[in-house]
Amino acid sequence: MITLIGKSLANKGLKFMHYGASSECESCRFKNTCIDTLEVGRMYIIKNVKSGEQPCLIHEGGKVKVVEVEKAYIRGLIDAKKSFEGSKIVFNTPECDEKCSLRDMCFPDGLYKEDRCKIIRNMGKPREKCPKGLDLNMVLLKY
Repeated sequence: MITLIGKSLANKGLKFMHYGASSECESCRFKNTCIDTLEVGRMYIIKNVKSGEQPCLIHEGGKVKVVEVEKAYIRGLIDAKKSFEGSKIVFNTPECDEKCSLRDMCFPDGLYKEDRCKIIRNMGKPREKCPKGLDLNMVLLKY
């Protein structure tokens, strides 16, 4: 998919989270290409940077570049019994209020409850054990 990103950020391989439009975006003639193609709260990765530049009121330097992006793979922790490469799952976070070092992986940015995902890679057990005793594996997910 095609979108626009600040000239200084336009690097192949850059991952970014789309947080939504700024108020200045509402009247911009590039809004349909820049903002409307992206989903709020999702992670994207730049696959290709095009040569064209456009003016922008909100990005540093006042310029944006045309880029090709796709939804980024997300690393997360899931129940080990469901972590088979190539399988499809419905992603749900555990019922947990622990403030442990694994929390960001159990509640990864870019995924929503009930997202349908494919397990791209099972990366095995995390370095630390779950304080609640859950049997978890780290996986790479495509949503």
